[in-house]
Amino acid sequence: MTKIRTLIAGNWKMNGLKADLDEIKQLEAATAHADYDVLICPPFTILPMCIWQFSKTTIAFGGQDCHTQKSGAFTGDISAAMLKDIGATYVIVGHSERRQYHRETSAVVKAKAEAALAAGLTPIICVGETKEQREAGKQYDVVKEQIAASLPDVANADFVIAYEPVWAIGTGLVASIDDIATMHNTIRDFIEVKTTRLLYGGSVKGTNAKDILSLENVNGALVGGASLKAKDFAEIINAARS
Repeated sequence: MTKIRTLIAGNWKMNGLKADLDEIKQLEAATAHADYDVLICPPFTILPMCIWQFSKTTIAFGGQDCHTQKSGAFTGDISAAMLKDIGATYVIVGHSERRQYHRETSAVVKAKAEAALAAGLTPIICVGETKEQREAGKQYDVVKEQIAASLPDVANADFVIAYEPVWAIGTGLVASIDDIATMHNTIRDFIEVKTTRLLYGGSVKGTNAKDILSLENVNGALVGGASLKAKDFAEIINAARS
């Protein structure tokens, strides 16, 4: 089986000012000569600065969301073509916070993923169950339904799937190693392209990253709060190295 290249992605969410670019500068040593990919998705306001200032590093940069359309009268929105134009290579779509607070359906997520691919970006498609759905034993059905409805109808598409149990995002709670392994195995069996990268997200930190990343069908991590500080993110990056 073809070895799947690991991806460690940081989602800064609505955090980060120009002064915080120094955190990225401190990561240069940790990411140099790595045999895996490191990605940071900062807010749109500093994304161009990140791309231009760190163009000579191995760190990739992406957006946290994009619109379904290439252009138009959509005040405040950013298109995938705009992200591509400034040098972004990835975009996160369908994060649970977008699904919850902006009421994005899987159909919208699918349209965004297709827009990203059309622009030449790699979409990171997020899926995950709530605490209530897990307690009801519906987590596998929920995640498979989200995947089926969110994946793009594009032949040979290059996309990433990020499994983030909603109840573990920013809460300090982490799914057990067995729970992560079982869900990622379920996703791997469910999807058609077996080389698709599967990331785990949900309170990933330096103390648990090595155990999570050692699982067979975990091909990286989507990291929230721990990606904001170079020291914390470097610990996760180094866990991928070991």
